[in-house]
Amino acid sequence: MSSMYFTEEHESFRQSFKEFLQKEVVPHIEKWEKEGTIERFIWKKVGEMGYFGLNTPEEYGGLDLDLFYTVIFLEELQKINSGGFAAAMWAHAYLAMTHLNKEGDDRIKKEYLVPSVEGEKIGCLCISEPFGGSDVAGMRTTAIKKGDSYILNGSKTFITNAVYSDYMVVAAKTQPELGNKGMSIFVIDSKTAGISVTKLDKLGWRASDTGEIAFDNVEIPAANLMGEEGKGFPYIMQHFALERLVMGINAHARSEYAIEYVLQYMSERVAFGKTIDKFQALRHKVADMASEVEVCKVFNYATAKRLNDGEYVVKEASMSKLVSTKVADQVAYDCLQLLGGYGYMEDYPMARLLRDSRLGPIGGGTSEILREIIAKMIIDKKDYKPVT
Repeated sequence: MSSMYFTEEHESFRQSFKEFLQKEVVPHIEKWEKEGTIERFIWKKVGEMGYFGLNTPEEYGGLDLDLFYTVIFLEELQKINSGGFAAAMWAHAYLAMTHLNKEGDDRIKKEYLVPSVEGEKIGCLCISEPFGGSDVAGMRTTAIKKGDSYILNGSKTFITNAVYSDYMVVAAKTQPELGNKGMSIFVIDSKTAGISVTKLDKLGWRASDTGEIAFDNVEIPAANLMGEEGKGFPYIMQHFALERLVMGINAHARSEYAIEYVLQYMSERVAFGKTIDKFQALRHKVADMASEVEVCKVFNYATAKRLNDGEYVVKEASMSKLVSTKVADQVAYDCLQLLGGYGYMEDYPMARLLRDSRLGPIGGGTSEILREIIAKMIIDKKDYKPVT
């Protein structure tokens, strides 16, 4: 099946990225997980290797490659047992940078996108709010036009890279009376007066810096509006398809890593005179897990192919995230069980993987919200369309 989607060039890229992660990232993971900070040097190394610019146009320093290079990037990041490190990398490259690439004008791309590709600037995407996580239309943050500027007030929460960031891509209502039709997108320097960030203490993703951001009369130059005023909501909805597919791919890759680790453990662990991979109850548990993960992976690859071909796959991407993250949570739980007491120990990878996995059904739209979106498309025949 892999040959349907991956060429020799893809596989060569996978091998080189694996080697990069093992050499440059893995030796630092334990430190970053304990300290809750990813050191700045690694962002520059990732940028120097071109990994942040896989799908960025060449004119802005990227490689303009097909989406399956991104699939590989995401999959391999999930196999070094730090959901936090992975999240910091893909939130920069596929949340913040996606908006710069799609809605930013030439000046914005040169000022923010080019150094993002190089790893010189780190970005974060600011949508979720304390009173409305998945309810994007209900956001309260405002950006009111005043002369040649907008004045931003409000707050955002659960923002990945909030503390690390050099710039923020922020959604706010420029005409609050119009509801979601009055929403716009801006790019703002993180050190702008009136911005304050508080780091949040999380169950998992310990290496990443999830933060709450407050905006107090922050002045944004009108030139930092991205795209058209009032089209922020459809821009966000359009890019959610990519974000949800990213999280679906993360989930199947994380599950594969867990199963691979457990298979190795089971082949070495002896009980009652034989390795535990010979016990039928455990063998069948692995068979169930591997089957569900493979189904998710095949669906995710097919959806990635359609997205790469230009289709608007909001339904399929929502299904990808809904099912793949649910399966990944169960796989993490079951794999921890298969390690017995060792699964509960922090010296083994399953405890962290279980914590990190739990974010899957929550971030980027909760499973409950996704079920309603899918139901609207299937039952109510709702037809979501891309921005024109």
